[in-house]
Amino acid sequence: MKEASYYSKQKDNIVKCELCPRLCLINPGNRGLCSVRQNIDGKLFSIVYAKPCAVHVDPIEKKPLYHFIPGARAFSIATIGCNFFCSFCQNWQISQARAEAISENFDEVLPKKVVEQCKKEKCDVISYTYTEPTIFYEYMLDTARIAKKAGIKNTIVSNGYINERSLRELCKFIDGANIDLKGFTEEFYRKNCQGRLEPVLQTLKILKEEGVWLEITNLVIPGSNDNFKKIEEMCKWIAENLGRDVPLHFSRFHPDYKITDSIATPMETLEKARKIAEKYLDYVYIGNIIGESNTICPKCKSVNIRRSMLNLIENKLVNGKCFKCNSKIAGVWK
Repeated sequence: MKEASYYSKQKDNIVKCELCPRLCLINPGNRGLCSVRQNIDGKLFSIVYAKPCAVHVDPIEKKPLYHFIPGARAFSIATIGCNFFCSFCQNWQISQARAEAISENFDEVLPKKVVEQCKKEKCDVISYTYTEPTIFYEYMLDTARIAKKAGIKNTIVSNGYINERSLRELCKFIDGANIDLKGFTEEFYRKNCQGRLEPVLQTLKILKEEGVWLEITNLVIPGSNDNFKKIEEMCKWIAENLGRDVPLHFSRFHPDYKITDSIATPMETLEKARKIAEKYLDYVYIGNIIGESNTICPKCKSVNIRRSMLNLIENKLVNGKCFKCNSKIAGVWK
């Protein structure tokens, strides 16, 4: 365990967690809604510190980060827990697991060891992913500090549900982020995630302001967030608040967890969403599908990077520019 970074002490040994917008008030012996931050004798502790439930090497394209060192090997880690309760979660076995016997279930892997293993696996990047990295904030931050000193880049895959103060501290050590923008109405967030949209939008703005490379994923769920008018509003908001050069990934939904009576997202829905998005954004992708997902120069329409099933096939960029017309392609290429 490690004492939490962001909390305040209240009366009667109650603590207020100030890490994410939930601002949980936690009585002695109890945990916050994420289930992994516990009040012990009037102090708040992370009970998953250095207790990863998943450690894998992935292609960076799996995050998905398409404009961040293509072909890089990402040393990916996660602990159990989440501060959202998405009915469509595709990693629900670990994100919604309850932290009942942490010490017995998972081996300790301290931040220094994570970096050592990353080097051993010849990875260029550490990615905090699979579950919500905000809930293992202290573990992530300590690891990212060591990794940065070692010349290893850090990325997060997150729902963006984090408060400004903790996010800005994290941004000092994070190089890239893919944020799940799960829908574009407060109703969708309230009903499907038991959260709010506005803090996520604020996170996106802060990441852009802090110079963290940013990409966005929108999982398109039939009958839930596939309203084309709302999709257009979302794309317009991204362009106006973050810029045309922020890559947007429309991801195909497959029935899982609590939504098993739905259908997979029809390809025609994804194609129409992409066509709408391309009016506002330069780089729009469809994910969770079989086939290629390529980076095309916005100016001359040449294919600069070819990918198939999350694997890099070809990279024709020249110093971050289109091989044909020499236009700059936004991203982190080294």
